[in-house]
Amino acid sequence: GWACWKTYVGRPMTDAMQCGSRCLAMEKLGNALRMNQQSADALPVFEASTALYQRYWSRDVDGVLGAKSNLACCLADLGRHDEALV
Repeated sequence: GWACWKTYVGRPMTDAMQCGSRCLAMEKLGNALRMNQQSADALPVFEASTALYQRYWSRDVDGVLGAKSNLACCLADLGRHDEALV
């Protein structure tokens, strides 16, 4: 997860394709952190990923819902159920 993130973190986002690679790297990192019971660390990763999906791929309903689902699951892991439902 971190290797994917480090590959893209310093690069400028000049087009949607680069944003897509960054979002995928962020999803991998966030999921790896969650699977290792590090949901507090995964939360800002999922928040950023969700924001990127909403900004660059708002028409990709499945992608946006997937990002929101990851965020909701992470919030639920942290006991923040009310926020996960929004």
